[in-house]
Amino acid sequence: MTVIRSLMPYRADTALGTLPDLVESGEAYTAAGGYHSAGSPDRLLDHIADAGLRGRGGAAFPVAVKLRTVRDGGGRPVVVANGEEGEPGSVKDRWLLRARPHLVLDGLDRAAEITGATRAYVYVSDPCSAARVRQAIAEWPPRTPTEVVETGHTYVAGEETAVVRRINGGPALPTAKPPRPYQRGVGDRPTLISNVETLARIALIAASPERRHEIAGSTLLTLSSSDGGALLSEVPYGTSLRTLATFQGTAGATGALMGGLFGGLIGPESLDLTLDGTELAAAGTALGCGAIRFLGPGSCPVATAADAVGHLRTESARQCGVCVSGTAAIADTLRQLTTGTAAPDAEERLLRWSAGLPGRGACGLLDAAAGAAGSLLRVFPALVRTHLGAVCTDCATAPPSGGHRLVVPVPPVMDHPGQPAQAFPEPDSERLSPSSPR
Repeated sequence: MTVIRSLMPYRADTALGTLPDLVESGEAYTAAGGYHSAGSPDRLLDHIADAGLRGRGGAAFPVAVKLRTVRDGGGRPVVVANGEEGEPGSVKDRWLLRARPHLVLDGLDRAAEITGATRAYVYVSDPCSAARVRQAIAEWPPRTPTEVVETGHTYVAGEETAVVRRINGGPALPTAKPPRPYQRGVGDRPTLISNVETLARIALIAASPERRHEIAGSTLLTLSSSDGGALLSEVPYGTSLRTLATFQGTAGATGALMGGLFGGLIGPESLDLTLDGTELAAAGTALGCGAIRFLGPGSCPVATAADAVGHLRTESARQCGVCVSGTAAIADTLRQLTTGTAAPDAEERLLRWSAGLPGRGACGLLDAAAGAAGSLLRVFPALVRTHLGAVCTDCATAPPSGGHRLVVPVPPVMDHPGQPAQAFPEPDSERLSPSSPR
């Protein structure tokens, strides 16, 4: 089970709020300052820019720049709250939509006002999230006409062009770029696609502009480990990874899988890095969607990499031949390393693939697979060589699961104190099914 524990106070002007185990009603949200006027949209945009707010979907792009670009693109823009959480180790977006849907809808409304959008969408694959958002819309109708669009869960369904394609009535599969959605997106209109946590923080800044730097300076993280136990936490930037490992409960962590599946592996010496984008990038990693999986003393990084790429192989959209063949080749070689059956040139082949495959697919899935292999070779080269012709005890004890053990369940949220949460279909057990509708 995933537990909610914060490194920050539980306050109304934080993403976790004051009662993170309860669904926040429209009445409670407005009583705490939500949906209230915050001055002009231009003034809010200035606050967002001054705070240095960056996106929380993975790319960490400056939010004010993205808003201005869509606003100034001409036509009648569209805004989209992207709640399709494709990373198996991340839960923050689904939790926000389940527990604080009004916070997300408030942020979406304000993004619409800033950009001049006349239409808004909430894009999700989680049935519980969809139901909660629809309930919130009925309870407090947004100023901008807003529709919930559901899709089947896949790793690539949240990629921005896949989002546009699905809302436009097609399959949730990536398309070639350009054009990008901000140029021509939903209905061929300039489209802002924003992660739900990003929108939540826009709403928090609108309600508490005097605390905009603190709001922009913290983030939601999903912390898990190979030893079991997962946390959804809100933490300030600048916190060290070692502090987070201790907070999560992984004593003696030997490394981590960073940024969901996109930040690659880091070793024990990198745990003193802090949550700082520049610092992490200089070390060859990234925070990405805010999912961090710590490796305990009995966890083999080779098996972890095999799990990550095994999941990506299953989730390939199968549109690009190079992605299908590339992820399969990397996944097979990593699995062979875990059983001691890899060919003598396995390290050389993985090195060649990790250098030559990034950038050749329509989305980032192939890049993530190549990055996982490349980071394994860069950080643990001697360990990889011990897997050539020999069986690793740790891999034999906990062999790769195809990515199933990377999945983190969403924390339960109650409708009322002392009562169980409303029963909704829980997709987590099906998140790795290759037959899931796209």
